[in-house]
Amino acid sequence: MSRISQRFSDLREQGKTALIPFITAGDPTPGITVGLMHDMVSAGANLIELGVPFSDPMADGPVIQRASERALEHHVSLHDVLQIVKTFRERDQNTPVILMGYLNPIEVMGYATFAGSASVAGVDGVLIVDIPPEEGEDLLQSLRDKAIDQIYLLAPTSTPDRIGRICNAASGFVYYVSVKGVTGSSQLDTTAVAEKLEQIREKTALPVGVGFGIKDAATAAAVSRLADAVVVGSALVSRVEALQETPDEIGPALAEILSGMRRAMDAVH
Repeated sequence: MSRISQRFSDLREQGKTALIPFITAGDPTPGITVGLMHDMVSAGANLIELGVPFSDPMADGPVIQRASERALEHHVSLHDVLQIVKTFRERDQNTPVILMGYLNPIEVMGYATFAGSASVAGVDGVLIVDIPPEEGEDLLQSLRDKAIDQIYLLAPTSTPDRIGRICNAASGFVYYVSVKGVTGSSQLDTTAVAEKLEQIREKTALPVGVGFGIKDAATAAAVSRLADAVVVGSALVSRVEALQETPDEIGPALAEILSGMRRAMDAVH
């Protein structure tokens, strides 16, 4: 059983919803990321989604776009991100780590080389925004060969047929984008989310995570009633941005946000 599957299985037995924070690797400086990952786990994170900096992150709103820009100013590459994961694994062998990013850096590295390097580093899953399953069989096979889960996005506009196709290709969990638009945009409609999750669960037994609209403890708690995982990104990255000149304050600030969400989520179960 993969680390991701094991973590969701353990949480299900405990009656808990997974909390998955997102930060961009190397933001605001490369040396801070491993420490932030450990801080987030201590604050109640169950899995970590780590953004691979990219020059044209089309699914991301302005907050996360700027995070990529800050990391790229320090020339943080896919190789560097894998090293960050490897260093994190020196202290934490249990928390699943998912890389979120775009295809271009992986194509440059080569699918098989990437999958092999990611496996050695301790990566458990990848979420590549801009490659649909119809075009991704070569990458998928390279990931399967190394037992790395391929996470896919589903949207409010996904049709039942599309949901079925995505779920058939996915492993680990399925990520439902709860709002139309980019990360950090729009208001969350929990009624609409509940209806869509029902459609998704008709097509798959995989856990379903919800993200793109989780702004605070209240929305995290509301979504945790419906989903198997709550994914929070922009709310954390905006704090990183605000505190980039005082990096020692970033870890405690992220921990405060996540611990508040963890308490709120646990209180509704």
